[in-house]
Amino acid sequence: MKFLITVFLFLIYQKCLTAQDRDISYMSSGGKLKPLQAIMDIRHYTLALDVDIPRQTINGYTEIDLVLSQATDTILFDLVHLLTVKNIQERNKRKNFYQQEDYIYIVDVAGFKAGRHKIKIEYGGIPPVAVRPPWKGGFSWKVDGKGNPWVVINCQLEGAKVYFPCKDHPSDEPNEGADLIITVPEGLTVAGPGLQQSVKSKNNKQTFHWKTNYTISNYCILFNIGKYDIVKRNYQTIDGNSVPMVFYVLGEDKAMAEKILDMRERDTKILEKYFGEYPWAKEKIGIAQVPNPGMEHQTMITYGGKYIFTKVGSEDYSANLFHEFAHEWFANKVTNKDWAHMWIQEGITTYSEALFCREAAGERGYDSMIVKIKNGIKNVKPLVQGDEVNSSDTYTGDIYTKGAFFMHSLRYVLGDTVFFKTLKQLATDPQFTYDNFVTTDDVEQLFSKQSGMNLKPLFDFYLRTTNKLEIKIRQTGFQKYTMSVPNLPMNLPIDILTDVGMRHIVLTEKEYVINSQTMPVIDAKGVYLKTVTTD
Repeated sequence: MKFLITVFLFLIYQKCLTAQDRDISYMSSGGKLKPLQAIMDIRHYTLALDVDIPRQTINGYTEIDLVLSQATDTILFDLVHLLTVKNIQERNKRKNFYQQEDYIYIVDVAGFKAGRHKIKIEYGGIPPVAVRPPWKGGFSWKVDGKGNPWVVINCQLEGAKVYFPCKDHPSDEPNEGADLIITVPEGLTVAGPGLQQSVKSKNNKQTFHWKTNYTISNYCILFNIGKYDIVKRNYQTIDGNSVPMVFYVLGEDKAMAEKILDMRERDTKILEKYFGEYPWAKEKIGIAQVPNPGMEHQTMITYGGKYIFTKVGSEDYSANLFHEFAHEWFANKVTNKDWAHMWIQEGITTYSEALFCREAAGERGYDSMIVKIKNGIKNVKPLVQGDEVNSSDTYTGDIYTKGAFFMHSLRYVLGDTVFFKTLKQLATDPQFTYDNFVTTDDVEQLFSKQSGMNLKPLFDFYLRTTNKLEIKIRQTGFQKYTMSVPNLPMNLPIDILTDVGMRHIVLTEKEYVINSQTMPVIDAKGVYLKTVTTD
């Protein structure tokens, strides 16, 4: 009877929450770093949560290890207003706090000294429900084909504050990793980041302890729950390390598991060729099946495909499976300091799809994918709109398509030897990876240095504006044409197709005369975003 009353009151509470209360469509991650958070360096997160699936609630605590660079009387964390903080402690002493909008203010009139602190925040409630995962995130409370609970979290654009207290800014990751201690009904499995430490059973529940020792973006500190079967094998990396390769798959789809692992092994070899060793070799190559399009959750990429593949050359290919996995290098290992530079992780990852096509179907396969990518460019606003831009303002389809096509243009300008060597350096050099972050300037300066060219005008032209090369051609005589590019950002190589074949020239501010019996085709290989007008 008590249980029925509790459920009844819970349902009433749910109905009392207005649409406005539940609406988190306004929510984004990052943006201008708040002064109270600029003085803190997050070192480690520990999440201990009990997931009540029938009630769709979470309850427990988060411990946050941090270092303050200076003394302060207030510590500020982010947490969605739908979750209620019950108690906050430091060194077993209760702290005064208040919640306002999507923030937790922890106040101590005696002040918090500079140095290391461990803050324990007990909280719980009904987390936001994902409207269109993974793009409009939150929790997804689903069931699989056999009626078993299937719970998935997505929060890239909203940030991890949708379900645990954190410093929600891409410029600060927990350098000492994270622990997730997640309790679920017995019979279900929790798939999480890093390595599983233990599973304990008590009172018809099971508690899974997952741990990663690597630095990790807060939107990757999450878990998925399902009636999973676990299929695994070992993979030997390009540097000779043995890494567990694990697929958390629904029992109804277990017959596809070995094929998925075969594809994952093949894809890893391709990505290691271009970007270096798999970044998380001390932990695992993980995949968790989910009921929505996948995400790049570190060491546990999610896969939401229907096991329908396209052919690239003779190879079966899944864009969802490959793209999210390539993010292990660009997004998880090479991480943008600010969402303003999100094109780096999304553009280069999309470009890696063309590299897969290059390996599977040669340069023709690569070219076909580049054409597809180019056709998706909208060019509505610049990819880089400044600094301290939040995820919502940055996020457009062009960070994928235009970002990828820019890498294609860069390959043409620099040539394969310099381009591919420098791309691998970006993915492997310690100054750009793991605990460090990158911006557009970092990428430009690296490619400029390695090529011996000043590429800043090209980066600015294509990434910080919506400009295209304005190529003008006019016929100035019999079988004679003059070409000019009035907005040329720098001297650029270009191919021109004439009646006698392909000519390779370098564009400068000067006009260029073309003799041809047929109308010349400018940029015949289609390596630049451009407009061509003829008189």
